[in-house]
Amino acid sequence: MVTSTDLTSQTAGVPDAHLVERALAYVREVAEPEGSPPAQLPTGESVLSHAEGMLRILDGLRVDDAARAAACLFPLATFVDGAEAEIAPRFGDEVAGLVKGVRQLLRIGAIAVSQADGAESKKAESKKAESKKAESSKNEAAARHEQVEALRKMLLAFAQDIRVVLVRLASRLQTLRWLAQTKTMPLPGVARETLDIYAPLANRLGIWQMKWELEDLAFRFEQPETYKRIARLLDEKRIEREGYISQAIARLQSELAEAGIRAEVSGRPKHIYSIWKKMRGKELDFADLYDVRAFRVIVDDIKDCYTVLGIVHHIWQPIPREFDDYISRPKSNGYRSLHTVVIGDDGRAFEVQIRTQEMHHFAEYGVAAHWRYKEAGAKGYGGNFAANERYDERIAWLRQLLAWKDDADHTVAHEDSPWEQLKHAAIDDHIYVLTPQARVVALPQGATPLDFAYYLHSDLGHRCRGARVDGAMVPLNTPLKNGQTVEIVALKQGGPSRDWLNTELGYLASTRARGKVRAWFNALDSQETIAQGRAMIDKTLQREGKTAVNLDDLATRLQFKTPEDLFAAVAKEEFSLRHVEQALRHPEGEAEPQYSEEEAVTKKSRATSVARGAKSGVLVVGVDSLMTQMSRCCKPAPPDDIVGFVTRGRGVSIHRRNCHTFLQLSTRAPERVIHTEWGKRSDAVYPVDIQVEAIDRQGLLRDISEVLSRERINVTGVKTLTSKGVARMQFTAEVAEATQLQRALSLIEDVQGVLQAKRK
Repeated sequence: MVTSTDLTSQTAGVPDAHLVERALAYVREVAEPEGSPPAQLPTGESVLSHAEGMLRILDGLRVDDAARAAACLFPLATFVDGAEAEIAPRFGDEVAGLVKGVRQLLRIGAIAVSQADGAESKKAESKKAESKKAESSKNEAAARHEQVEALRKMLLAFAQDIRVVLVRLASRLQTLRWLAQTKTMPLPGVARETLDIYAPLANRLGIWQMKWELEDLAFRFEQPETYKRIARLLDEKRIEREGYISQAIARLQSELAEAGIRAEVSGRPKHIYSIWKKMRGKELDFADLYDVRAFRVIVDDIKDCYTVLGIVHHIWQPIPREFDDYISRPKSNGYRSLHTVVIGDDGRAFEVQIRTQEMHHFAEYGVAAHWRYKEAGAKGYGGNFAANERYDERIAWLRQLLAWKDDADHTVAHEDSPWEQLKHAAIDDHIYVLTPQARVVALPQGATPLDFAYYLHSDLGHRCRGARVDGAMVPLNTPLKNGQTVEIVALKQGGPSRDWLNTELGYLASTRARGKVRAWFNALDSQETIAQGRAMIDKTLQREGKTAVNLDDLATRLQFKTPEDLFAAVAKEEFSLRHVEQALRHPEGEAEPQYSEEEAVTKKSRATSVARGAKSGVLVVGVDSLMTQMSRCCKPAPPDDIVGFVTRGRGVSIHRRNCHTFLQLSTRAPERVIHTEWGKRSDAVYPVDIQVEAIDRQGLLRDISEVLSRERINVTGVKTLTSKGVARMQFTAEVAEATQLQRALSLIEDVQGVLQAKRK
């Protein structure tokens, strides 16, 4: 029952000094009622025992009261009916939100187990196919590694509040402790899930004590015989090893104090799972491992590093071949430190690392952070692993916050405190969703079911017509959230909608998916163009009575690689059907006609030409003072229907509205299209291109030039190319407006031998 005092303190935002005690008392009341058996977890551990164990672990991590209360309550909410509904009224929304977050992470654990079981079953099946065994195993291992990494990232991204992850790690550690204490075997997949998911997360977050305990306990259940063998090889109990390290540290600290060197000395024995991993990764025997016991010395400057090295070598006998100076010769990733191995007083070797504070910070939080190669196994120890700089930076930032929070004042809450930042620490800019088969898929923020479909397969995206998210039908432009399961409803055949490219409708957030849709429509347009050109060629063949002509030969004679290229050129009006008619009427022509040399004539533009900087007279959104340039691809002139496209650093480029280049640009970046129009008429002239095709004859160029001269059109460039008696000419002319050009084109078509005259 919620008291008035509880409600008052929650409403006023005053910290509840007895929050954890009240949460634990509520667990005792509900989970162990008088006269009834205590509530239990699936492992057999009681809910109360689990809650108390988590509290002991979280006390060591110094998390806040809200997280500790949530740790008490989440087992109760998960395994006792009706308990979850009571949490928010009794303990506040913050605790209820944390409980909900931890419960959601349990779902990811189930996914991890299914992934591991699936991988094992596939591995067993692959043994039946001996011929493909090696390749299959390699592919399966790569796929499993990718999925495990996706699950790790998904877990961090799924928990918007990092305290949820800490509680989940504490819960798993308590479960393993209880199983080891009671000598109970864990449920299938729990040990592997711990090694694959939870221990690496503790490693990434810098929670070393939790990391090695999770690994050792899980390894004990995963490979019991190997665990026992290594334990025997160590030939001493962990407590004894820790005691020896403590004595060595005390001795070194005494020597350093006498030398007047300020240093931080810390150490811990190597745990069993780490020893096994290093033996396997470096292919070493146990006798060759020198860092089973190790400690680290952190000093103020580089000079002190070498002074400490001399003191260490004075106290204990060094092994020369095991000395590495990564200060004078840093590793390729920038890591710097002195590593030496010495023989202890008991005749056993141990490792000492010496570095400055700056080197230590770089190693722990910088790009050299060794959590990545620790996870990479044999490849990592060899220095071969793939880095993601942005992700590494965020992990480093989170680890720094976790380090600072131990020194933070928990009684003072302000938005810049480490704890407040940790509550809203977003690690990843992706979201992670699941296929119905529990495969994890990473998508950009704001991704939709349509993005998900295109990620799985381009064809599935094209055919997608609906989606179920967590079993419910949703619109295709619904933004997805972390942890949702997405199922695509698709047609057997079909294509995308042009609406999917409309950014305002929000169908696609992924650039990759939008590119696939554009590619589909580009291919469709190309097919339609080819079909249109084929129809035009077929009509010409019928008209000329040449329907039996080999199209490959015809395309080759007309200088096209394939008939499809010919069809496309005809449909786009880049190649006249009159040339096809000429080829059909004169089949005796050469298969590969030779071209005459290209002739080019250039002439200076007028001073009033926009090509020489004259004002174009174009108004951009009604203003004539903005920087504009007439595009060279379509060379607009008044009164062409024009539109502007904002370039990067060159002002507004003016295109004809039907310009092919503009249509492509506007599809890729519709937000850069801007309204333009012609202003008041001026004396400016505009360069345009004219294409003329004609039967070549003496004086042809002179006759066409005379027409342009009579129309007072200045010609600044001429290019001619003759093939098989057909001349193709391109004139660059300057006109005041497009109507002047149309009149000139009509006169040019009246010139003897001209087949076609048009504006390019």
